[in-house]
Amino acid sequence: MAEEKVVEDVIILGTGPAGLSAALYAARADLHPLIMTGTEIGGQAALTDRIENYPGFPEGVGGSELADLFQKNAERFGARLEYDTATEVDLSQQPFKVKTYSKDYFSKALILTTGARSNKLNVPGENEFRGRGVSYCATCDGWFFKEKKVAVVGGGDSALEEAIFLTRFATSVIIIHRRDALRAGAILQKRATDNPKIHFVWNTVVTEIKGVDGVDQLRLKNVKDGTESEMDVDGIFVFIGHTPNTEIFKGQIDLDEKGYIVVDNRLRTKIPGVFAAGEVCDPHYRQVVTSAGMGAAAAIEATRFLEND
Repeated sequence: MAEEKVVEDVIILGTGPAGLSAALYAARADLHPLIMTGTEIGGQAALTDRIENYPGFPEGVGGSELADLFQKNAERFGARLEYDTATEVDLSQQPFKVKTYSKDYFSKALILTTGARSNKLNVPGENEFRGRGVSYCATCDGWFFKEKKVAVVGGGDSALEEAIFLTRFATSVIIIHRRDALRAGAILQKRATDNPKIHFVWNTVVTEIKGVDGVDQLRLKNVKDGTESEMDVDGIFVFIGHTPNTEIFKGQIDLDEKGYIVVDNRLRTKIPGVFAAGEVCDPHYRQVVTSAGMGAAAAIEATRFLEND
């Protein structure tokens, strides 16, 4: 006998701040949302040692602790977590089909909150010292480097914006760039070069991150002449771009040139009933608080869609 096909009101893919906030709002709308957790509950935020800029936590809160609170809040109102990962989606017909490692799910509405991952240097020591001197978010972690010397890797807008932000805390910010010219906009370049705390190392890449309890030293290589050197630092911030987790949506919804989901100002994709929120469609802010707000808004829109369906 074939298994009965169960159709959910709404399925949420991803459990970062956007996904869990969407789950909370959908649950409070009595939609009994089903959340596919993916491989990491809490998304990138859960990997942050301390979050100091989320409203309501004046002493800060651990990233994993905040994710746990988000989850408990959503579950209190009836959200259900499925510890599984979506491997395929079929958005060509209603109900939408979500295929996971264990089974197929069907839903009248989908909220895509699969996030984005920071591009890594992929050098020795990077994973080992993540959260102990290796960071991908100056806004999140800059405060911890008061009166410290830090390196920033990258040459685009994000790298310079974050480097300038870090000068609020660090005594010295060294921008390491693999080329001899920056890719950032002219205004940002001027602000960075005029800042007395910012210094540049050109035509150079990081080949190793070294330390004991935390980051102490970088191994560098000049890409022009091949010479190697070492630099003592207290931390390293990597800003060489983000890659949105949108591989399973390609060819079904609109993605921009960088792979981010294209949504309108109400977080709707081109397919009625499919919404997106958080870093999967936000290359600009990438903050816990903005992702949470987008998740709430997407759930409200999904509720309205289902009411009018």
